[in-house]
Amino acid sequence: MTHSIPETPTAAPALVLDGRRLQLEIEAEIRAEVENRRAAGRKVPHLAAVLVGHDGGSETYVRNKVLACERVGFDSTLLRFADDITEAELLAAVQRLNHDPAIDGFLVQLPLPRHISAQKVTEAIRAEKDVDGFHPINLGRMVAGIPALLPATPSGILVLLRRYGISTRGKHCVVVGRSTIVGSPVSILLARNAEPGNCTVTICHSATQHLADITRQADILIAAIGRPEFITADMVKPGAVVIDVGTTRVADMTKKSGYALKGDVHFAGVAPLASAITPVPGGVGPMTITSLLLNTLQAATR
Repeated sequence: MTHSIPETPTAAPALVLDGRRLQLEIEAEIRAEVENRRAAGRKVPHLAAVLVGHDGGSETYVRNKVLACERVGFDSTLLRFADDITEAELLAAVQRLNHDPAIDGFLVQLPLPRHISAQKVTEAIRAEKDVDGFHPINLGRMVAGIPALLPATPSGILVLLRRYGISTRGKHCVVVGRSTIVGSPVSILLARNAEPGNCTVTICHSATQHLADITRQADILIAAIGRPEFITADMVKPGAVVIDVGTTRVADMTKKSGYALKGDVHFAGVAPLASAITPVPGGVGPMTITSLLLNTLQAATR
């Protein structure tokens, strides 16, 4: 079934929400705080990352996290394991990090090999060191509105909205995707009595009927479904704020790498309609890493 395209685009070009620029701005603030801690004789935050196997996307994410630590002056440790590591061996490594007083926070990069339960590994991480914000205790505290280490990508989206001065109060936010990593937590955060927040939130997913009819109601549309260029112009209300969380590698032989990164939103078609939109890459991705640094600083401070 085809959908009618909205009649009129926005009068002005969409504001491109530049996550890379904002990342550098916030990193400068974090670096100043680290220098103050060092000058006062306090411990420098230390982030550790655990990487299992050689997944290309995971390699890139972890490398970017290590580089970000260097930029802000954090200590960092990268633990690499072959993809044939047993679940018991990986859980033992997690326990060593849990009990290492030098490590303020750490993450185990997902996805993991099929023979290892990501849920078991996530639950094994001490909640106060869980800088990805995936532990059930942190998620529960988030739901209850109690201070917690928040999931990095949803937290990064909120920072992006706040720093760009995008009002959310009373707005209808439609989230496409219900994962526990992005969709569900960002819906909870934007519904809270906070700023950003106070949205009326609708979550859509693979079983949602008449999806385009719902997305066209969104003042704020968050696409986190993992399907490249799924959100097209006929699914967007003129003037909407569009947040694209997707990052899918698509074969592209014109690129040196042999692939291009595509978001969940068809940028060229949607941007003329939106009042603000995140690019891929360079939008939500950098803010996820920034939130990871902010969580590590929070963990070190606590």
